[in-house]
Amino acid sequence: MKILKIPRRSLCALLPFASLCLVQAQDTLPPLEGKAAPQTYDELWDGYDPRAEPLDVEVLKEWEQDGVVMKVLRYRIGMFKGQKSMMAAVYGYPKGAEKLPGLVQIHGGGQYADANAVLTNAKRGYATISVSWAGRINAPDYKVNPDVVKLFWEGETEDPAYKVITDWGAVDGYHAPSRSPGNQFPKLPKPSEWTIDPVVSPRSNGWFLCTLGMRRALTFLEQQPEVDADKLGVYGHSMGGKLTVLTAGSDPRVKAAAPSCGGISDRDNEDPLFNATLGDAVYLEHITAPTIFLSPANDFHGRIDDLQLAVREIQTDQWRVTCSPHHSHQDTAEYEVATQLWFDQILKGSFEIPATPETKLELARENGVPVFSVKPDASREILALEIYYTQQGQVDGKMDDRENTKARFWHFAKATKNGDAWTGELPLHSVEKPLWVYANVLYALDEPVSGAGYYYRDYTTDRFNVSSLMSMVSAAELAVAGVKPTMEKSLLIESFGEDWKRGWFSYFPEEWPIATHKVYDPVWKAPAGATLSLEVLSAEPNKMAIGLDGHFTEIEIAGGSEWQAVSLSPADFESESGEKLGTWEGIRELQLEDGKTLSDKKSGEKKTFGGKWQGAPPQFRNLRWIAK
Repeated sequence: MKILKIPRRSLCALLPFASLCLVQAQDTLPPLEGKAAPQTYDELWDGYDPRAEPLDVEVLKEWEQDGVVMKVLRYRIGMFKGQKSMMAAVYGYPKGAEKLPGLVQIHGGGQYADANAVLTNAKRGYATISVSWAGRINAPDYKVNPDVVKLFWEGETEDPAYKVITDWGAVDGYHAPSRSPGNQFPKLPKPSEWTIDPVVSPRSNGWFLCTLGMRRALTFLEQQPEVDADKLGVYGHSMGGKLTVLTAGSDPRVKAAAPSCGGISDRDNEDPLFNATLGDAVYLEHITAPTIFLSPANDFHGRIDDLQLAVREIQTDQWRVTCSPHHSHQDTAEYEVATQLWFDQILKGSFEIPATPETKLELARENGVPVFSVKPDASREILALEIYYTQQGQVDGKMDDRENTKARFWHFAKATKNGDAWTGELPLHSVEKPLWVYANVLYALDEPVSGAGYYYRDYTTDRFNVSSLMSMVSAAELAVAGVKPTMEKSLLIESFGEDWKRGWFSYFPEEWPIATHKVYDPVWKAPAGATLSLEVLSAEPNKMAIGLDGHFTEIEIAGGSEWQAVSLSPADFESESGEKLGTWEGIRELQLEDGKTLSDKKSGEKKTFGGKWQGAPPQFRNLRWIAK
């Protein structure tokens, strides 16, 4: 199929009488004409109608795949400074279907509009438009990476790799790369050739421009004959999570929303004008659509403590949260599937997610150990109920340290069922640190559900998770309640006994490599001068890798029926450049891997530790510090 090749500049700009065209073109946003830039949410959106302009849809490529009609297309975002802005996207729906719920899928920073999200949703009975706000696209025979984005900017239509992509025209909504050096999404840009307004203004910011594009995507869905215009949803990951909140918080046509890892924590900006017009809080307060928040407990971009505010800020009592322990900015299928199930519930009425678990934290107890009680919705089969808590959070309302957020360790509290509730004790190592605690309830699905995850990887799962809200208690409250520090420090990091995996994590659970943040917790802090010891059992001879914060070492395993002891010092671990670890102080994440390859950013040289695993997965025991 021939692919359209349209130069970046509009036809109007190429004509001899371009100035006449520019005069005749009516801009989407009225000029300020000496007035101040919008100072509030209401002023920013006042008078904007996402249905007012034609869409001017261009189909760039069309094909059929597994009974799904698929298209790469562009639609008109608007007119800015006399030039048309066009958004590229991947769109698809099951062939011959009618009255479909419609979804807007929004990629994150560095990500792509992706055909797999569209295809997998179509197989589940949805029409989906995956929007390429940053310019990149991943579709069969239509792949646009950052290099191809630059070809488009430069008008290199004769280059074999050239593709027609998103064209922001006279403004800059691109990201990684951006066209304008001043295009930094967390900041309101200074006036330049790429900004809408001649003063510092939220209308010139990338978040606002992209939200315009998402609202126009809703208009596109409304106008498709196969879509039910009254059943529109929006979801996205990371920066796409924030854009999900901005879109749902500015457009009442959104009937269901599912932001992941974003849209709840952009509330610490130093610029009051940014906070008043583009901060997460102001949009959360305008959301009326039922919303599910996918927020891994260690995510740095959508922090779990801010999640507790977000569910109270939205203007609906139809919400759920799902929070994987230990994860940061990634998830596994039982958490990712929440998006698909939420749309099934709200837009189709074909599923019902159980209610949020009721919880109670009791501090004042005779033994000085807090207890957490959980009463789950038992309307579906419960596979597991898990309680997680940490003392590496904070309750002072300030932004948490990014590295601490990603590495905090969540202790697992074994819960005992008593009637319709589960209870678990929370032994603490200190009463000088706050306490955070929440519960996860894992439910069985009647039949497996398949979809595309945060980064478009296919998944299939027979279970899903619903989380409780998190209880947060200050150190002062612990002291007043008479809580006692009963958890002692330990040299034994992991026995690998019952429930050991609750303190470890993997984003690929079908494989054996696994990681933990236990070494970052004060309970298992390394003594000065200690060595790290581990025993390994492998039936076959193998090499494996052990990692600490980007530094790795290789272990050769003889194989057989005998346990093999390993003893390591900091100097045994090295980075991609050969730099030694040096000390155990401040280590955050320990990894047990089959093989790991590191690449030196400067030289490009690669260094491999371990290798392809042979035979059954290894067994481990007695991971501990050996004091000097």
